[in-house]
Amino acid sequence: MQPSGHRLRDIEHHPLLTDNDNYDSASSSSSEADMADRVWFIRDGCGMVCAVMTWLLVVYADFVVTFVMLLPSKDFWYSVVNGVLFNCLAVLALSSHLRTMLTDPGAVPKGNATKEYMESLQLKPGEVIYKCPKCCCIKPERAHHCSICKRCIRKMDHHCPWVNNCVGEKNQRFFVLFTMYIALSSVHALILCGLQFISCVRGQWTECSDFSPPITVILLVFLCLEGLLFFTFTAVMFGTQIHSICNDETEIERLKSEKPTWERRLRWEGMKSVFGGPPSLLWMNPFVGFRFRRLQMRTRKGGPEFSV
Repeated sequence: MQPSGHRLRDIEHHPLLTDNDNYDSASSSSSEADMADRVWFIRDGCGMVCAVMTWLLVVYADFVVTFVMLLPSKDFWYSVVNGVLFNCLAVLALSSHLRTMLTDPGAVPKGNATKEYMESLQLKPGEVIYKCPKCCCIKPERAHHCSICKRCIRKMDHHCPWVNNCVGEKNQRFFVLFTMYIALSSVHALILCGLQFISCVRGQWTECSDFSPPITVILLVFLCLEGLLFFTFTAVMFGTQIHSICNDETEIERLKSEKPTWERRLRWEGMKSVFGGPPSLLWMNPFVGFRFRRLQMRTRKGGPEFSV
């Protein structure tokens, strides 16, 4: 029974941290104060490989579209319009990917389940709060612990290795934009591939590309396969994300069939809460709110990690 009159619910019955435990509350307060000035980055091997592969595949698609299909074309305006459009989509997609990967998804500060912090909450008698036994933090409503990020994440939807980060409260918007722009660029690439095949067949593969016919076929076929896979994956993810936002229910909550204990924001209210403000073209802009931050490494218990 807690002397302050409130209850701490902990599945593994871990006690609150005491003054003798290895936790520096002062350093925690300072880390929260300058959290906005530092970049979030997860040092996960699989995630970093997947993120690099994503960039390489987008760069490959841009290379094929630009140097195999558009530059050899005799139609100047066809090349200019499609080149500008595809490269704009690629830049927006990669920018959204970076924002998703380097944005704190809503991590709860580690080890804040101290007696001092509990007393500062000014809880009412009998009020129940939850503590995560893995990162020793006071767990907010709708937060879940990620075993890869090793943190509790507010409104955690899922951990995506392709962006090397969790999708949560603060970066879901950028993840939605990433899936949308990748899907659009994939459709554009598939249309250009179809037109290029028709042009090459009609010209008997003589002047449709600066590369030899076998190399051109290989490059175009691989781009078609990439476009189909990327479009299928990102279109499905985009649809599920919009559905989750409109129903104010994360993927984890849906899979666990958790009954909502919060007031749901349905449809446009949910979209406004994620994208910010009323509907506008700013919703499509991954650069909104961007400012340069510093990347800082600190040594914590359990090994070095990039601080957030």
